[in-house]
Amino acid sequence: MLNPEDHFAVSAQLNREPRGAISVGHRCGCGAPDVVKTTPRLDDGTPFPTMFYLTCPRAAAYIGTLEAEGVMKQLQDELETDPELAKQYAKAHELYLAEREAIEYVEEIAGITAGGMPTRVKCLHVLAAHALAAGPGVNPLGDKVLEMLKDWAKPGPCWKD
Repeated sequence: MLNPEDHFAVSAQLNREPRGAISVGHRCGCGAPDVVKTTPRLDDGTPFPTMFYLTCPRAAAYIGTLEAEGVMKQLQDELETDPELAKQYAKAHELYLAEREAIEYVEEIAGITAGGMPTRVKCLHVLAAHALAAGPGVNPLGDKVLEMLKDWAKPGPCWKD
């Protein structure tokens, strides 16, 4: 479970109570959470494949702009034409599954990660969250998304903007 300070920050970032958050997956340069790690099954029993959830509204807004500019298609094209990138992305998928299943195995989402892994690009927010939580070099497409972002991690909590 999140400590009270992190719970407050994430609730403010999302404008709602966080669902299934079990820990902070990554912190922004200002110290606030920007990614939470979630349970694979929510309290109400709903399977939830998105283990790393981006909470920073500033980063989420910038990533939404990237999606609107066609970056998902651009990355999908790269994935389809670069065998090494596809291999690294598939490895990120396997690592994601292993980490999630170490928390809990949920049959309904077995083999399913998030963001389109291992063969599609479906959600840049999830890929960036995974890249932040796992660190550089784990999710190559998440790393590419983070490289494209503006200075979203500027000092000061985003939820106070």
